[in-house]
Amino acid sequence: LSQTELQIANIQENLLEDYGPEWMAGMDPHWVEPEDAETGLEAIKQELRELGPVNLAAIDDYRQVEERYDFLTSQADDLIKARESLLKVIHEIERTIIKRFVETMEDVEFHFKQIFADLFEGGRAGLFLVDPENPLDSGIEIVAQPPGKKLQTLSLLSGGERAMTAIALLFAVLSVKPSPFCVLDEIDATLDDVNVHRFSTLLELFSQKLQFIV
Repeated sequence: LSQTELQIANIQENLLEDYGPEWMAGMDPHWVEPEDAETGLEAIKQELRELGPVNLAAIDDYRQVEERYDFLTSQADDLIKARESLLKVIHEIERTIIKRFVETMEDVEFHFKQIFADLFEGGRAGLFLVDPENPLDSGIEIVAQPPGKKLQTLSLLSGGERAMTAIALLFAVLSVKPSPFCVLDEIDATLDDVNVHRFSTLLELFSQKLQFIV
């Protein structure tokens, strides 16, 4: 009897240390020990041994990792939203640039045709995009047809004709987007007397609105 009472006291002390003074509140008075309880308990202890040592700091480590994960997730979400916003702005800017570029090119071509006809006293010229579906990366082809010749690209014209065509395009750009002043360095070097006279007339006409240093 004394041994049993001592065992009971030891068990109660262990329960008090493990579960605190309120351990009796969770005790079920109708509890019945299952069969093979010792075998089951030993199996559970074996599983605990197989788990290895317990990292008591794991809970704190988990909290720190979770906080870091939540912070990085929030940052990633902000970056994704910022990227989407930037892509939207870029799309709007590109659309505006394409619209303005096409409109400006059409204006330049309109003046180019007129100035070309004035310089050559006839003929026709034009501009067109090599890749109309991708105007911002497309090349621009220049075609010209001086009087008495067939329509052809700039590279197939003579030196004087190329120079006059380039002058026509330059002044067409100045008609659309004028500069405060222009410096022309030996622009007449490849021109004969007749074309120099035509160029001088054009220069005098534009000098009424622009300043030139020749």
